[in-house]
Amino acid sequence: MQVFVYGTLTDPEQVATLLGNGSGEYEFVGSATLEGFHRADGEYPTLLPGGRVEGRLLDVDEQALERLDRYEGVDRGLYVRVAVPRSDGCGDRDRDGDGDGDGDGDKSGNRDRDGSREPVRIYVGDPARLGVDADVPWTDGRSLRGAVQQYVESGNIVINRHE
Repeated sequence: MQVFVYGTLTDPEQVATLLGNGSGEYEFVGSATLEGFHRADGEYPTLLPGGRVEGRLLDVDEQALERLDRYEGVDRGLYVRVAVPRSDGCGDRDRDGDGDGDGDGDKSGNRDRDGSREPVRIYVGDPARLGVDADVPWTDGRSLRGAVQQYVESGNIVINRHE
């Protein structure tokens, strides 16, 4: 599965330190643009609604994904991990990965190491807990996970991989 990274995890040395020594398999597989979010810096970077952000795609196994969750503080509520659709290569949002919307994902290109075209995972942090100076009322009393998931599902949020 692939994770879009946009902060400290774009640095290969940082990733090697975190995921090396038996913490799972990983491989950088290219650069990408996340449409619909922009990066905001605080104590740690996070994503806020609107804009676009450049980053890298990191292909990981389940063990590495669990390690990334711990690193990002998912269990402590610092960040949430959500799935974002990939572009079909023509700039259109494509939830199943093959451009025809039938859910079978049967088309080559933009595939994970295992050949699948699953959505890309992203980490979005809680601005209030990360020291980000931003007026983002998007949670409106909802959980961060619920707010981010609703935003992803209702907007034109998509990952465009650079070839």
